[in-house]
Amino acid sequence: MMLLIHFLFSFMSTVSFGVLTNVPRRTLLASGLIGSLGWMVYFFMREADYPLGFSNFIAAFLIGCLSIFFSRLKKIPMLVFIVPSLVPLVPGGPAYLAVREIVIGDGDKGLYYMLIVAVTAGAIAGGFVMTTLVEKIVARFQKV
Repeated sequence: MMLLIHFLFSFMSTVSFGVLTNVPRRTLLASGLIGSLGWMVYFFMREADYPLGFSNFIAAFLIGCLSIFFSRLKKIPMLVFIVPSLVPLVPGGPAYLAVREIVIGDGDKGLYYMLIVAVTAGAIAGGFVMTTLVEKIVARFQKV
């Protein structure tokens, strides 16, 4: 039951953000699926005690690969799928806690939460960079 709740809420958050950012309607279902699968990979890896950065990296890499697939399938830019699909992975909670701890005067905890935000953001960016590299390598071999 818990897995279904995680899947549904990540799907709804992705689709809702897609509606807010005004992506084409025909991409909402695919974006929701991509965001949900990315979140589920992240969730399972965290449950299996993988590090935070590695879990985010693999989830972002999966989101990037699925975005490439759906962008070619629907003939729409990849960014249309990536932007809403990334919402479940964004470290909003730790960012809020970092600012909160700094404001109330606990700089050590604030730095700790900022480090979590930095690791998460770096891992997500690294996952997308790796996706781009893999896409270019595959494109090079398809031309040959």
